[in-house]
Amino acid sequence: MQPLTLDDYEIIARERLERSAYDYYAGGAGDERTLAANRTAFDAITLRPRVLVDVSTTDTATTVLGQPIDFPVMLAPTAFNRLAHPDGEMAAARAARASGTIMIGSTLSTCALEEVSGACGGGLWFQLYVYKDRTMTQELVARAEGCGYQALVLTVDTPLLGRRYRDIRNNFVLPEGISMKNFEAAMTSATRWGAHSSFSAYVHDLFDPTLTWTAVEWLRAQTRLPIVVKGILTAEDAELAVGAGVNGVIVSNHGGRQLDGAAASIVALPEVVDAVAGRAEVLMDGGIRRGTDVLKALALGARAVCIGRPYLWALATSGEDGVRDVLRLLREELSLAMALSGRPTITAVDRTLVTM
Repeated sequence: MQPLTLDDYEIIARERLERSAYDYYAGGAGDERTLAANRTAFDAITLRPRVLVDVSTTDTATTVLGQPIDFPVMLAPTAFNRLAHPDGEMAAARAARASGTIMIGSTLSTCALEEVSGACGGGLWFQLYVYKDRTMTQELVARAEGCGYQALVLTVDTPLLGRRYRDIRNNFVLPEGISMKNFEAAMTSATRWGAHSSFSAYVHDLFDPTLTWTAVEWLRAQTRLPIVVKGILTAEDAELAVGAGVNGVIVSNHGGRQLDGAAASIVALPEVVDAVAGRAEVLMDGGIRRGTDVLKALALGARAVCIGRPYLWALATSGEDGVRDVLRLLREELSLAMALSGRPTITAVDRTLVTM
């Protein structure tokens, strides 16, 4: 069966993946209320289409941080892609590049950041955690710069790991032959996670829960690359981010995997956009499954959106080809939604298009 929607890919992937791998990708924190809200919140937003507009052609092209992309959908940073497919992050990066968009590579990748860059030839951003051992983070930044990554994405919502009951019940660990490749060359303490400890314990041991906004200033001193902070849900933090000189923010609740009960990303988006007031670019992730979801996020002020789980399901289903197909589906759905809404270009999409 050829999948017709992103949800079709999840159905296939669920059948093919090991139960623990599927649950790791699919699950959220706590009772998974925020995970569910990321999807259902889109249903509360209605579109206000305009008619008798020339939509004989639509143009989905835009830019993020000055970089042109063919449509405003990027690949979010997701850990452990080789649980889905042997080519892992390399396959996803190739698909993003071929589709005219950007992948944000994860620190917790199962392919080394150099391998991912070499596989796709560019068009990448790199996601960072700040470790207690700052030297580890400095080394990752230098490596990302050295092989052509074009921006750094600092995840700021994970001082500790959210309680994820599916992973606890499954005693989730990486299977033999799959590891966090970004740390292997250095043989640092970041390789400690294994069969005898939980991922939560790994995060507790190595991530720095003392971080404050001075960490952004510290990171700025380490690099000339643009800095985007990921995990902003409030106007207050958006103001602080802009004050810290970031180039962009990603409105995100970590896919519902951190604080259960936090706002759905699409609900928090307008508040953050208003607070930023054009001083930095605003992206969002969480719950995107249709082209109309992308359109609603753009109308509420997002420059672009990022998808995570949908490309993992596609990767598990048919590797690079599946990821390309998911991106194709979203682009086609977005183009059609723009035409039926009377908004033939991205610049024509504004807040008058939606009601909440």
